[in-house]
Order: sequence, then structure tokens, then C-alpha cells
Amino acid sequence: MIDGHGDDAYRYGHIRVNFSSNVYTHVNHDSLNGHLFRQMACIRTYPEPEPYTLERELAARYQVSPENVCVTNGATEAIYLIAQAWRGSRSAILMPTFSEYADACRLHAHEVESVFTLDTLSGRTSLVWLCNPNNPTGEVRPADRLRRLIEEHPRQLFVIDQSYEAFTLKEVLGVGETAALPNVLLLHSMTKRFAVPGLRLGYLTGHKDLLQKLRRYRMPWSVNALAIEAGTYLLRHVSAYQLDLNALLAERQRVAGELEKLGGIEVWPSDTHYMLLRLRGGKASALKEWLADTHGLLIRDASNFEGLDEGFFRIAVQTPEENNQLITAIKEWMYQY
Repeated sequence: MIDGHGDDAYRYGHIRVNFSSNVYTHVNHDSLNGHLFRQMACIRTYPEPEPYTLERELAARYQVSPENVCVTNGATEAIYLIAQAWRGSRSAILMPTFSEYADACRLHAHEVESVFTLDTLSGRTSLVWLCNPNNPTGEVRPADRLRRLIEEHPRQLFVIDQSYEAFTLKEVLGVGETAALPNVLLLHSMTKRFAVPGLRLGYLTGHKDLLQKLRRYRMPWSVNALAIEAGTYLLRHVSAYQLDLNALLAERQRVAGELEKLGGIEVWPSDTHYMLLRLRGGKASALKEWLADTHGLLIRDASNFEGLDEGFFRIAVQTPEENNQLITAIKEWMYQY
């Protein structure tokens, strides 16, 4: 894991508003907190060696077999499991994107090929990794195009990280349609959907033969008892966690427009609640430290994404009031520097 992921508020200790992680933080967890408090005795015994209960809940939700679902300790465990199960393969990774795909592949002796457009895919790679919606750009690749690629390259395994699928109005691939395909794995994140990053809850969906191969490498008890309790509770109360996605995306569009008006920032188009930006002058690392030190606001320095330079940063919008604080603070920094 590289130094410089989002949500490194632990380095500062005085952050008031966190824009650095792609989590919308304004979710009321009072009912979940109460449920976990009542279930606290579960920590006195081992959890299920594999999270069968939660896998059954997810399978029922998607109307697939539990064999088509594999729950993991966050989507990150799923990434490393895939790299391990296909150890020594040649992997193409669509850049710029989340660094853990390349880190996991290199850890497990993959030959990594960075690609910057799907048009350059070759038949030499065994695995194709892409994030959709993409992190850090927020771009959603058209579902029909992905379907064509999957059909045209039956010998390549497509690993598609859909951790941010709940934060876009664009179509993404469905669990039901891909569970029958022998060359697609979808990654999902309850961390992002329900704003519970500390619980580490993710899952894979795909053909049962692919998931059977992955389960051989999953450590026993990788998902703890409280996480299983929380995940089950959240799925049974999902109606209480509905996002006003239209409002959130409209706010992202407003913030993008306000930042563009400042004149010193380029804003990349996004299909989600987060966006990639680039300073026309100055370093994102300097802006990040200044915002944290002077205003208690945290952004994501995105200069360590492959293919991006020192001017790039990423933000995920929060409430209008908090977003206005960020806009005002960035304007202040730009006038000073």
C-alpha cells in the first residue's frame, strides 16, 4: 500500500471536514450503533469461518446463488485474493486508477501493463483491471462497451471494481448478468455505500467457478463478527439508507462550477459525487497541507496516481455549507500563492 491514500486524517488530528475519501460522511448510524451495542457479546466467540450469513443475504438481494457471492474484509482483500489466485499472470490496468490493483499484482509476481484507453487492450494479458466508476476521475465507462469487450475477449478475466456504483446514475454491469459469465468478477463495497469504512466490508460477485477458486485463498475468519452483524443489519434496513443521489450530483456540479470560476483550477468531468481537479500553478501537496493546517479541511493529493502530475487533487462533495468552506479556503490559498 502506497503512502498517500485518501482519508489520512489520522496524520493531523484536527480535521473538521474530510473531502479526501470518496465516502459521503453525512449518514445517520444511530440505529446501526444501537444494534451493534446490543450484539456486542458476539465478540466473545469466533465469527463464522466464512461469512455465510452475509453472503446469503446478498445473494437473496441480487437473486443469485450464494455460490455467486464472496464477502471479504473490504474490497481491498478481494483485490489481493484475485492477484494471489492468478499469481504470475500478466495484468493490464486501466490508468489512472486505484493503486492497490498494481500493488497486489506486483506482490504476487504479475507482469503489469499500464494502459490508458480500452482501445489498446491486447490478447497478451490474462487479466484486465478497471474501476467503474473510476477512482480518481469519477468517469463511468459505458456498460454496453464493457459487455462487448467481455464478449470479444473470452480468454481474459475482467476484474471490474464497482465500489462506487451507488453514486452514479449511469448504468453499470449487473450482478445477475455477470454471474453467468466465466470471465468477469465484480467488486463491491459496503464501505462506500453505507459509509462504514472502519468495518471493512466488501464482496465479490461472479461465476461460481471463479469464486470457488478465490475461496481457496481466503483466510478463515477474515471478516469479523461485528462486521457480519453490521452488514446483515444494513441489508435488512437498506431503505433507511437511501441517498438523495440527484441532489448529491447536482451539488458536485455546483462545486465544480464554483472552482472553475476561480480561474486557476481545471476540473475533470465526473459521473459521481467526487471529482478530479488540477492546479494550473502550485502543488496539490502544498494546498493539502495548508488547508489541513489553517482550516481543518482535508483533500486528497492525487499526484501519486500513475499518469497524474503534482498539480492533481481529488475531493468528494459533502454538505453545501461544508463545500462552501472548501471553495472559500481554496480561493484564499490561490490569492496568497
